[in-house]
Amino acid sequence: MNIRSLTRGDGVVIGAAVLLFIASFLDIYSIDGISSSADFPNAWGSAPLLFSVFLAGIFAAVLIVVARGLPTVPKVAGLDLGQFGIALAVFSAWSALGNIFDPAGGFNNSGTGSDNGFSAGTGAILGLIAALVLAGAAVATPLVPALKGALIGAPRPQAPQPYGAQPAGGYGYPGAQQPGQPYGAQPGQPGQPGQPYGAAAQPQQAAPAPQAAQAPAGDFSPFWFAVPVPRPLYAEDGSPTPIAELAPGTWYLAVEQRGPGLVSQTQDGRRGVLQDTTGIQRG
Repeated sequence: MNIRSLTRGDGVVIGAAVLLFIASFLDIYSIDGISSSADFPNAWGSAPLLFSVFLAGIFAAVLIVVARGLPTVPKVAGLDLGQFGIALAVFSAWSALGNIFDPAGGFNNSGTGSDNGFSAGTGAILGLIAALVLAGAAVATPLVPALKGALIGAPRPQAPQPYGAQPAGGYGYPGAQQPGQPYGAQPGQPGQPGQPYGAAAQPQQAAPAPQAAQAPAGDFSPFWFAVPVPRPLYAEDGSPTPIAELAPGTWYLAVEQRGPGLVSQTQDGRRGVLQDTTGIQRG
């Protein structure tokens, strides 16, 4: 799971889930005329309230965050985990709202059906607020640009790099280049300089070596880049299904320009087309 795939909206969801967990230990109702120091029950003493509001909201947050961090999202009853989590978050908020109107669950001392002085306790009120925030963030994150931003931004190179050079420390794919190697050079043998991009390795002999293969003609030069937010990587054959997701904080190699997109290579060697190149950071 890549935590750099999480958005600001996911951060709000996580915070709301923590608040919901804290609220589950507070009083769910109070009675007029009885001291607040009385031992009123909390959500853990009411199974319907616990499952429909508090655990439902916490499980919803877990599903939303896990779905965001997985490269391939599994489905439950035809919905991916994220969509299922959003539905569960809305259900939690709806249940919390109903509990505010009947915090004691229909219990009363007179048997008349009135609330008999019962009112929502701190736990019920705080639970409602947390559930509403959680559901709102879950629904709004795909729609609001401010919430779609990366929760943890991509790190910048520690020192200025020559154009096209790999960031210091070997962070990215396929690995750290040795000092003095030109950009895109293939790793050479110990003691030998690296070969230019696209050139064949030279045999170790004194005789003149055969001419190396030349890099493809054109003005495009491969370069390292990072994305500001998670971006899907589509297959080169034009299939609409993403084959991977590029995550902020990781450097990827752009190997070819294809229309407005970039043919990019991931750490595991997969290649695909990054269609949305807005805001990318060059290494």
